[in-house]
Amino acid sequence: MAPSLARNLTIRNVLLAGILLMLAGDFLFALNDAMGKWLVASFSVGQVVLIRSVGAFFVLGPMIANQGAGRLFKMERPDLQVLRVVATTLDTALFYAAVVYLPLADVMSFYMAGPIYVAALSHLLLGEKVGWRRWLAILVGFCGVLIMLKPSSAAFSLSSIFALVGSIAFAFAIILNRRLRGTSDTTLVTWQTIGTLIVGGVLTIGAWQTPSALDFGAMLLLGIVSCAAHLMITRALKLAPASTLAPLHYTLLLWAVVFGLVFFGDVPSLRILVGSAIVVLAGMFIFHRQKVVDTVVPPENVPKGVN
Repeated sequence: MAPSLARNLTIRNVLLAGILLMLAGDFLFALNDAMGKWLVASFSVGQVVLIRSVGAFFVLGPMIANQGAGRLFKMERPDLQVLRVVATTLDTALFYAAVVYLPLADVMSFYMAGPIYVAALSHLLLGEKVGWRRWLAILVGFCGVLIMLKPSSAAFSLSSIFALVGSIAFAFAIILNRRLRGTSDTTLVTWQTIGTLIVGGVLTIGAWQTPSALDFGAMLLLGIVSCAAHLMITRALKLAPASTLAPLHYTLLLWAVVFGLVFFGDVPSLRILVGSAIVVLAGMFIFHRQKVVDTVVPPENVPKGVN
């Protein structure tokens, strides 16, 4: 086999591996969310978050041992690390608070607007240049969010606010990830897990309900599944370009609809479908424009895409 052909096949196989890992990671995240919705129907959000965080250390433990526990305290910009822990903790807690009353697909639709918030916040917080086309896509995406939110006195709900604020916290976490590229994934995930563990413990005070062995195991499994999903997506982004993988992230919404229908009998309303379609199209256009910019401007001058 010619060297050039062998190289092309290798690149293609690596790209395929990245795509498959991304799809598998998104599936596990959607499964994690469905399991979380099932559990918060019987247990407090704090209790689910607390035990979920404990479960995450089944995955994180070997990773911490491998890199050395001391490296957890050798991190860049401790102030930004704290802000990131706050953002990820809000993201997790508010997601579970929202799915107590809202269908899974509705909550996930709000979170699909994350890349739109990231594009806007990147300009405001990182000083990244955002062209008029992406600003137009951001405005269109916000219109999609408003359609889903339906801010009227009759339809406005606290759960919708939880989903909206949680999705904004998710976007802040992504922005902070980009500022903390020099910190290992193990360190980042460990501290965010410690943050959710502490907040979950505080929220559980006075609200503890002794779970059965099955429920306790399911809450531990939440942490294991979410950690595995995070690792899959992190590895995928090292094997394939973010611009190729980012649109695949929207399969989360598809799985949310499927799991919501199969396990909870939830059928998305027309308002949610229309709003989420607008959000997805706006987000994909933003990814497309980022890819165009990346091919024009030297890579070292352009922050990497959403990951």
